[in-house]
Amino acid sequence: MAENISANVDQFLAFMESRGRSKNTVIKNRVDLEQFREYLLRQDISDVSGIDSQSVRVYLSNIIGFGIAKSSAARKLSAVRGFIRWLSSREILECGVAAGLKGPKLPSSLPRALSFEETEKLLVEGPEKGKHYHRDRLILELLYGSGLRVSELIDLNWENIETDQRMIRVLGKGSKERLVPFGPSVKKLLEDWSLLSKEGTVGPLFVSEKGAERLTVRTVHRLVQRAALRVGIYGVSPHTLRHCFATHLLERGAPLRVVQELLGHESIAATQRYLSITAEQMKRSYMEHHPRAHE
Repeated sequence: MAENISANVDQFLAFMESRGRSKNTVIKNRVDLEQFREYLLRQDISDVSGIDSQSVRVYLSNIIGFGIAKSSAARKLSAVRGFIRWLSSREILECGVAAGLKGPKLPSSLPRALSFEETEKLLVEGPEKGKHYHRDRLILELLYGSGLRVSELIDLNWENIETDQRMIRVLGKGSKERLVPFGPSVKKLLEDWSLLSKEGTVGPLFVSEKGAERLTVRTVHRLVQRAALRVGIYGVSPHTLRHCFATHLLERGAPLRVVQELLGHESIAATQRYLSITAEQMKRSYMEHHPRAHE
């Protein structure tokens, strides 16, 4: 029987793209499902109709037993579940093949929120002086100043930016558009970048120098990490700056519903899980509300 797993994976990924899933998500699913395909072929399963609960359970046991991180194992299982649900929706597999499968229990963790002073130092002193200084400074300011996901940042076009109104039209998860404001410092950086940009003010805001149309997720991660290391801050990623954006808003009294809209979260529960109560918040609440705080 001819192998048809690859063709079905390609169709599933095309389906994901049609539903507005981000490029980064589709790429990760491709990698995870290719690993699943290789496992199935080693088990002499070359047709998707041969996938059953037992083969998926053994695959999950194998990847956990191999010693990969729990978060990676959970992501791989999620990719397989999504693929199997899609196959079931097309009546290629029976419903329930992936029912009851449980991935590894993940600890509840959030990135550390930098203090406002640390964040300011990162934004101002972190970018390396040189040909990429203005680009890197603008990227850092947008990640923190507007709370963008890295995928949203690299997908920005000049046409999405209303400089005079200081607003960005962001296309988030599920192709849902939201408006996010930015401050005067970002406006000035955008105006400077428009003069320096070789491509003008049409098309991608950040163009790759290596042939690709846009900057890659990897490039943004690398420049954020390097900027943080220059000012002596470790363990910082683009998502850290998004977390700081939300945390600092809450620390200064922004309503949770507003933060939810700015982050582009579909439910308030997602925002509540995403945000942690900082020591600064706890101390201020205690000082303001406890009857013996000043005695």
